[in-house]
Amino acid sequence: MNVLSRKISFHDFEPELESFREAVLKGLSRRQKQIPPKFFYDEIGSQLFEAILEQPEYYIPNVERDLLTAYANEISRLIEPGSVLIEPGSGSCEKVQLLLESLLPSAYVPMDISREFLKQSACGLSQKYPWLAIYPACLDFTQQMLLPHGIPHGRRVVFIPGSSLGNFDPPEVQHFLSGIHRLTGNGGGLLVGVDRKKDHSVLNAAYNDTAGISAEFNLNLLTRINSELEGNFDLDRFEHRAYYNDQRGRIEMHLVSSQVQQVRVSGQHFQFTKGEYIHTENSYKYSPDEFITLANASGFRLIKMWSDDLHLFSVYFLEAV
Repeated sequence: MNVLSRKISFHDFEPELESFREAVLKGLSRRQKQIPPKFFYDEIGSQLFEAILEQPEYYIPNVERDLLTAYANEISRLIEPGSVLIEPGSGSCEKVQLLLESLLPSAYVPMDISREFLKQSACGLSQKYPWLAIYPACLDFTQQMLLPHGIPHGRRVVFIPGSSLGNFDPPEVQHFLSGIHRLTGNGGGLLVGVDRKKDHSVLNAAYNDTAGISAEFNLNLLTRINSELEGNFDLDRFEHRAYYNDQRGRIEMHLVSSQVQQVRVSGQHFQFTKGEYIHTENSYKYSPDEFITLANASGFRLIKMWSDDLHLFSVYFLEAV
């Protein structure tokens, strides 16, 4: 444990980081080429993602913010003041700030794999909320979810905003939610944002903004490979493609080769046919019935669901039973 200030107790669980090189070489060697989406987020990729959140076509941030703001008092009553609030993949700790004043948790546990970013975010949050006890936990929450020693007693409530669950396949979601159930114990809570199935044109526009930021974000993965892994991808020979796969209920993002070509990465060569693609990300969408079924199978029952008037996005509060 590292005490950053009187109110911040930093815990480093020393997560094992998958090598970027290892993941890229393994992914490009597969019959269906793919690269895990977590490797989007180098410095430039992170900046581009923040820019995506500001695009008018990408509705999720604004709709979720409006819901959390409008129903903050009701959400806080259901969670109960004095609870321990836990946020896997906390990032900048921005969205939790919509709830802190009304919720008044006994402690906040942000979890993130980026050690320095986690420290910076926790320190920034502490400056705004000096009364809040913060227990940052550096870990890969997709591999393990451990709580720091010394956190206060109280109801444990996990907060997952931003439709992060959409990046997992449904069986992985169920496994992940079961892990949250074990973490909170019976009577614990889960406050989660989930993107809904809707008109395909709305979904496709959200991942193909007219400013081209989503395309730039996707292609930056190749720029990163060129920079860090001695790659020679020609970005003019690949194009961003994102579309809603109705059969699988998900947005799929790909990088598509526009011609037959050979690419070198870390001394290894990879062949591409025209139209062959690298699968870079999925984002699953759920109807309320579909998500509640997944949650029930993981040991949660629905307490309350909030949605916008257009039924674009929902926030759920569930209880572990």
